[in-house]
Amino acid sequence: MRWAVVKVALAVTVMVVVAFAVPLGLVVKEMARDRAFSNAERQAATIGPVLAITTDRAQLARAVASAETGPGGRIGVHVPASAKGAEPVGIGFRRAAPQDIAAAVTLGRASIAPVPGGSALLQPTAVAAGIAIVEVYVPDAALTNGVTTSWAVLAGVGLALIAGSVAVADRLGTRLVRPAERLARAAHTLGRGGLGVRVPEDGPRELRSAAAAFNAMADQVVQLLANERELAADLSHRLRTPLTVLRLNAASLGDGPAADQTRAAVAQLEREVDQIIRTAREQKAQTRQAAAEAGCDAAEVIRERMGFWSALAEDEGRTVRIAGADRPVRIPVARPDLAAALDALLGNVFRHTPEGTAFAVDVHHAGAAGNSVIVLVSDAGPGIADPEAALRRGHGGGGDGSTGLGLDIVRRLAESTGGEVRIGRSVLGGTEVRVWLVLDEGRAPHGVRRGHRLRRRLRARGRRAAGRA
Repeated sequence: MRWAVVKVALAVTVMVVVAFAVPLGLVVKEMARDRAFSNAERQAATIGPVLAITTDRAQLARAVASAETGPGGRIGVHVPASAKGAEPVGIGFRRAAPQDIAAAVTLGRASIAPVPGGSALLQPTAVAAGIAIVEVYVPDAALTNGVTTSWAVLAGVGLALIAGSVAVADRLGTRLVRPAERLARAAHTLGRGGLGVRVPEDGPRELRSAAAAFNAMADQVVQLLANERELAADLSHRLRTPLTVLRLNAASLGDGPAADQTRAAVAQLEREVDQIIRTAREQKAQTRQAAAEAGCDAAEVIRERMGFWSALAEDEGRTVRIAGADRPVRIPVARPDLAAALDALLGNVFRHTPEGTAFAVDVHHAGAAGNSVIVLVSDAGPGIADPEAALRRGHGGGGDGSTGLGLDIVRRLAESTGGEVRIGRSVLGGTEVRVWLVLDEGRAPHGVRRGHRLRRRLRARGRRAAGRA
């Protein structure tokens, strides 16, 4: 694709350069020719007034000498005989053939005649004896003066345009190819069993759509595998009851080769079923881990859960606002875990605020390099009096009878990525729960990962002290 874009840009640019440079080069050549003959006409025009006054050889020779603006020997004057039997007067150099001079006299206007080494401008001028001809020699070098330089400049500009277009096309091709290459690598990885691979949804619109479709397909594959392994484990568990019956029946067969073979077969079958159950559980755990590593689109999950809770919000007369969920926001959290955390937060809003209380859910990138995602759930309720107590499991901050398990689910979700949960006052006037999710733990914002580790150590120390007590 990259080479194809470069070839298209190269072909288009070459056609444009040829379409403009070739006619422009011909125009430059024609302009140089016209400039040379215009100079010759100006030189011939300086002799005309002298011929109108006199045809004396000496005076004409001085006029020709004064009219020479370049190398000498380029101007000649042909004056017809002043009387019958007299000789025509010739001043300067004569290069044009007699028939060309006679044709110029007959024509009565300026003409150009080819001569060795160039061309001759023949300018007729009326004198007392008839028509005199002023001949100005124009060498071939004067006809192409400056043309080579102009053509070289045009060629350089054309080559620069071609090189620039190729460079720009190469950059554009790279921008197109890079997402496609990532998509191809992800497809190969998924084909080799890497269920956690996902593709960033960037680049041109078509490739963004392809990346979104690939991610959706990969999520569906993970879900199908999880369902299949769940079914295998369930079927294996169902086999335990008939196996138990078979084992009891085999035990009552007494002694003998047939009874021993039956009991051995039942024991072998029971071991195989146990192995199937263990394998299904391991594969189920691997599938769940792959789904967690692959992450999910936070914006899509937020839209889905808000669609679920919007019916109840409409019944209670609550105003709902969603911001930042109109574009994909990929986070390293499993889809069910994020949905459970959102349900816990939204359930707290409905449980601990009066009917008609507005609430909002916002999601946006944070950090200098966009290495974090913040999910905000805010409401216009009475707020939480003790946020720290609300974050401690088993100590509710949202009202009587609250266990605090909902916020604990959210906290564990955030800390699994190296982030944290903060509770404060929202712009709506009530509670704001800020869930900070780190996309790359190695680039966590300053203080987030360190604070998470400190709190984890303090909680572990507290649990050990409680155990000793």
